[in-house]
Amino acid sequence: MCEYCGCQEVTAIGELTREHDEVVGLMAHVRAAHTAGDVAAMAGLARLISDILRPHTAVEEQGLFPLLAAEFPDQVAVLCAEHRHIEAVLGAAAVTVPTDPDWPDALLAVLQDLRVHILKEQDGVFPAALTTLDATSWDTVDAVRAREGSGLLGRLQR
Repeated sequence: MCEYCGCQEVTAIGELTREHDEVVGLMAHVRAAHTAGDVAAMAGLARLISDILRPHTAVEEQGLFPLLAAEFPDQVAVLCAEHRHIEAVLGAAAVTVPTDPDWPDALLAVLQDLRVHILKEQDGVFPAALTTLDATSWDTVDAVRAREGSGLLGRLQR
């Protein structure tokens, strides 16, 4: 994770990074549940990850990414496509435990993709945003966060 540029000192990026950290921690639990053959636990963890990513993705796609799209259109498009791919696999567990026998392995694969995605954001997008965006732009990102909330509320207060 990037810790050298100071971008995490910006409230919006600090919050996005904390959400990334929580998701990465949950990934370890998914791998343990997979090893144990506990698909129900994997599905429950997929729902927790989705709960964190839902507002997180909104902040990125409705706040941060539009502000960077003019300068980095291809990168923003790739990140949004990755969001859809990740959401599709996690979404299979939104209501119930998936019965598709391939879903547990698909979940592990998409979580690996998500890990790479997180690194792209933390080592590329966030530092770029720090150098590109002005105070008014950060206000825009903060307004989306205020509207969407955080999937961490309650989780980290336990």
